[in-house]
Amino acid sequence: MRFLHTMVRVNDLDESLAFYCGKLGLEEIRRMDHSAGRFTLVFLAAPGDETRAKAERAPLIELTYNWDKEDYGSGRNFGHLAFEVDDIYATCERLKEAGVTINRPPRDGHMAFVRSPDNISIELLQKGAALPPSEPWQSMPNTGIW
Repeated sequence: MRFLHTMVRVNDLDESLAFYCGKLGLEEIRRMDHSAGRFTLVFLAAPGDETRAKAERAPLIELTYNWDKEDYGSGRNFGHLAFEVDDIYATCERLKEAGVTINRPPRDGHMAFVRSPDNISIELLQKGAALPPSEPWQSMPNTGIW
């Protein structure tokens, strides 16, 4: 058995791609428009996994955009996506500068949470050992839910 992908329904494909690719840094691997079913699928890979993903060996995120509008709710029932990052502080700073709310700051130098435009929780985990606690993250309060 091999994990293939996680599917997330999105309301606005352009806004979601701006978040996942433009801000979070994922790479679009392939896109399929299904006019008969009235939906578009966009598959994304984490940085560094693009080559493996194109060979169908790395897990992907599948963004599903239904052309007919639907209300998907808050997204809390989904759980979260998790990504390992080289420097959690630098990643959170880059996302914050791009206008992304840091819902659970990396106070412990190990874990943070943000949300996509469709309210999908994204967990960011420090690669290897936790970084030493650092300001402004150490004293930053939680914002919203994750």
